[in-house]
Amino acid sequence: MFKITPNPPETDDVSPYEAPGSKKLNEAADRALDYYLKPVIPQDTPRKPSTLYLIAPDASNETLLVNACESLAAASVMLSDFAGQLNGPQRNTVLGIQNSVMLGELAVNRMLDNFVPT
Repeated sequence: MFKITPNPPETDDVSPYEAPGSKKLNEAADRALDYYLKPVIPQDTPRKPSTLYLIAPDASNETLLVNACESLAAASVMLSDFAGQLNGPQRNTVLGIQNSVMLGELAVNRMLDNFVPT
């Protein structure tokens, strides 16, 4: 059977270190590439999160659910009011966001309805 594409020519395995200064040149090139292309390694000290806004550790699950429900309801109302001031695609975008917030609110309300205090 005849091949359309010929075999590539055979090449000798040539070490990049055959020339006297090529090893130093290769090491310098590796250092330069590492300097510019390697990602920064994180420091030993981990990032300390801010405690400016902190949820009280002793807050009950019911309290957290009620707060989440009220926050989502407020966001839904604000988005609905804002959508009333817009026209066209921007209005549709805001109404889509409002719909997502409303669905989250419904899920939290269902969790709150099913919540059994211990």
